[in-house]
Amino acid sequence: MHASNNRRYVRRPVVAAVGSLVLLGIAAGPAAAHAEVSASDPRALAENVTLSFTSEAESDTAGITELRVVLPDGITPDAVTLKEAPTGWKLTVTPDGYSVGGAALATGTDAEYSITVRQLPDVKSLPFKTLESYGDGKVSRWIEVPADGRKVDNPAPVLDLKPAAPGAKPLAPSTSPTPARSTPSAEPPSPAPAAAAESPATRTAAETGTGSSTGLIAAAVAAVVLLAGAAAFWWARRSRQS
Repeated sequence: MHASNNRRYVRRPVVAAVGSLVLLGIAAGPAAAHAEVSASDPRALAENVTLSFTSEAESDTAGITELRVVLPDGITPDAVTLKEAPTGWKLTVTPDGYSVGGAALATGTDAEYSITVRQLPDVKSLPFKTLESYGDGKVSRWIEVPADGRKVDNPAPVLDLKPAAPGAKPLAPSTSPTPARSTPSAEPPSPAPAAAAESPATRTAAETGTGSSTGLIAAAVAAVVLLAGAAAFWWARRSRQS
């Protein structure tokens, strides 16, 4: 009797512990996949900072094909360049940020890439709202920004910044235009041509000049032939009249 009661008392804590683990697993399930960001120098007004992003794969049937990012206030699209990404992926500037993508990654493979930012703004935190696209058309939206310490279901990657270094100042805005074409990742630069090719304008001008000279010579020869023929005709007619 006592042995049976003892076994029952032992089973209760075990069952409770297992139940707690199951509940924790269920609660952690939806938040298992997420997007994160880190920085080489997470300080306000830091220059030429490398930001590294990781988006966890959450599909069992398709791979990630693109990450679309909305830049926070204080970082403009023309201040961002691609540093590292999966082979063949490219960075394309958009009106409010950029996208990085290419051929679909293997199913279950996290998407990792890094960019270089000209300068971080003087703020306490930077949210990078991210849309994660898959080869089967699915899109995961990591766009919610936590406020007042409250948790959200689909949090955007947020970079917390330390105070600026002493003497740090904002840089002047970039004067370079926003690139319209995508910037390739991990592609070797095109080799420089051995010699400059002749431009169409130069070639056309040369051909026009040659054609003009030939035309003038032909016209002069034709005029001489006509004059000689006229003179011969006049001489023959005068001879008959004599």
